Amino acid sequence: MKFAICNEMFEGMPFEHVCEYVSSCGYDGIEIAPFTFDADPSRISKSVARAIGKTARDSGLELVAMHWLLARPTGSMAMHLTTCDKIVRQRTIAFAQRLARLCSAMGAKVMVWGSPKQRDIAGHDDVVDATERAIDGVRAVCEVAGPLGVTVAMEPLGPSETNFLQFAGDTVDFIRRVDHPACRLHLDVKAMCQETQSIPEVIRDHSAHLAYFHANDANLKGPGAGDTDFVPIARALRDVHYEGYVSVEVFDYSPDPQSIARESIKYLKQAFGEAGAL
Repeated sequence: MKFAICNEMFEGMPFEHVCEYVSSCGYDGIEIAPFTFDADPSRISKSVARAIGKTARDSGLELVAMHWLLARPTGSMAMHLTTCDKIVRQRTIAFAQRLARLCSAMGAKVMVWGSPKQRDIAGHDDVVDATERAIDGVRAVCEVAGPLGVTVAMEPLGPSETNFLQFAGDTVDFIRRVDHPACRLHLDVKAMCQETQSIPEVIRDHSAHLAYFHANDANLKGPGAGDTDFVPIARALRDVHYEGYVSVEVFDYSPDPQSIARESIKYLKQAFGEAGAL
């Protein structure tokens, strides 16, 4: 099993130093939030994207994925997937297509489509119509991402975060309707804590679509920092022959990013080792 960690918790730390530290902890890869390089990620040039990827590789890391795709910019230029505003929707599709090109330039293979607030269906909107708009939009992004070797991994996020694509089953149905080989499934541990099934059951039931995986605790901290037991999770990933990355994503940055990175991989290697999944 290969392990990665997301970069956004290292706020203000030069990316080169982040990569050096992450590599020293024993990670294999790093995942990036594009807004950490520019408040408007569409301004990132392909040459800068290539340099970002090279920085990771020079530290012995693979730049594996991009996430928080639509979190920036905000305000009048904010993005949204399901909106009935055609101009905003077209801008969002073009923006995500641009990110696919940047993802490829960095050498990354996965775009994790989470961004819960930028996909919520408005209260006055028709769910069927909003879903169709989202299907068309994601398919249009996949048509750019696929030929570049980039997977668009749709992330179910529970009712506490969004009202659209809350559960793995709903998300797999959505992926089937997008009907593009570049559109696959991403699973996140803290989100799966809101499923009616156990996390291992969710993994086993939807493994055919699984492309990427986030490790965290139900308490929003790193793996091992709460009550979520990763041994059965690791066994499930082993049993379905998952060969992708397990990437640490946290939302509570205490006590500090360095401790989180160090303790998370220590726990993951212990849990996956116990499960026979390393």
